Amino acid sequence: MRAGSWKGGQQTVPRSTDEQKDPNRKRLSQQDLDRVIRDHTRYLQRRSGGRRACLRLFDLSHLELSGRDLSEADLSGANLYGARIVGTVLAHANLYGADLRLANLTDSDLTLADMRGTCLRGAVLTGACMVDTDLRDGVIVTPGSDGSLEPISFDTTITELTCAKINNANLTRAKLANAFVMQTDLTDSVLRDARLIRTNLTNSDLTGCVLEGADLSDANLTGANLTGADLRNAKVMGCNMTNADLVGAIYDRDDLLKANLTNARILKPAGSLRRPILDVLRDHALWTVTNGRSGERIDFSEIDLAESDFTGRNLSASLMRSVCLADAKLIRAGLAMADMTFADLRGADLTMADLRGTNLQRASLIGATLTQCRMSPVEIAGANKLTWSANLTRARLSDANLFEADMSHAQLSGAIMTGVDLRGANLSGANLQNADLSHAKLDGCNLNDADMTDVTGLKS
Repeated sequence: MRAGSWKGGQQTVPRSTDEQKDPNRKRLSQQDLDRVIRDHTRYLQRRSGGRRACLRLFDLSHLELSGRDLSEADLSGANLYGARIVGTVLAHANLYGADLRLANLTDSDLTLADMRGTCLRGAVLTGACMVDTDLRDGVIVTPGSDGSLEPISFDTTITELTCAKINNANLTRAKLANAFVMQTDLTDSVLRDARLIRTNLTNSDLTGCVLEGADLSDANLTGANLTGADLRNAKVMGCNMTNADLVGAIYDRDDLLKANLTNARILKPAGSLRRPILDVLRDHALWTVTNGRSGERIDFSEIDLAESDFTGRNLSASLMRSVCLADAKLIRAGLAMADMTFADLRGADLTMADLRGTNLQRASLIGATLTQCRMSPVEIAGANKLTWSANLTRARLSDANLFEADMSHAQLSGAIMTGVDLRGANLSGANLQNADLSHAKLDGCNLNDADMTDVTGLKS
């Protein structure tokens, strides 16, 4: 029988030296794998001669699977160590107990895949889609020589993503209960409504990660970086956040009381300011009119100032990194050139505010009112004239009101703008690369010369 042929519905491969050493691992060559995938493609297309790929317990280490459609394929227990699986469709595939250590799964589609008990240590899953993926614990067993069942594992019997790179991935509703996700890069990934009960996320980077509605009960987030993470409606009962960094994160303060926050980095109360706010505002006004020769610059960084009233106040060029100004009144406030990176401005009223050249990278402006606000560039005079554009890179603007706002030349790459009201707004020359404009109101919006590369949510 030729290599890689089928007999009785089962795939056969020539016995190799590797197989003799490990009868549980049948080595497959790239040529044989390509033949199996071609037959699987015919199976998916419901064409004659097609067969579903059954690669259970095969050794596919370091092979090339990129750009293929392996939906519904059976790769349970397969050795995919160091394999290239870039842009591969594995929706509904069976990867139960597979070894994916150091595999490259960039931009792969793992929707509804069964990945229980997989080992993803050191794997790259940047931009992967893992919606409803099952990543709970599990182990494959085979009959031993004495008739007992022996586990086949890779130093672990639970799902492991230690040291993996999973940034910008979509893990909505993923099941990761009891998994090891230590020292893993989850930057900007979406874990909305994910099941993370008892998951070990020690020292992982969850910067900008969406954990809205996730179940983190009894999870271990010791030393984790949650800067700018969205923890709204997350369940954190018994969650260990010792030494975690929560500055700039979005969360309900009362809910966090259910977690262990020993030595965690969180916002400081307004009472921690050295002087009354009115004195701080007065000195800042003096600092601005004297070009820094007198007075003192405002530094509200990492201070909780929710619901404060700064109507008409001069806060230009102030330092307000990771400040909480949720539901604050900032009507006609001067905020030009202010540093508001990671600021929490949910529900804030910024009607007609001056935000020219303001740094709002990764800020949360969900539900904020920005009617007729100014976010155009600021030109700084001098020997070398400089132009500073408002920076809203990766800002969250869902359901914000930007009616007739001037956002010309603003930096909005990667911004979440779902349901935003942009009627009559000026976005000429703006950078909207990779922004999400789903359900946005764009009647009368000026988008002349705007960079719309890879914008999602638009029909045309």
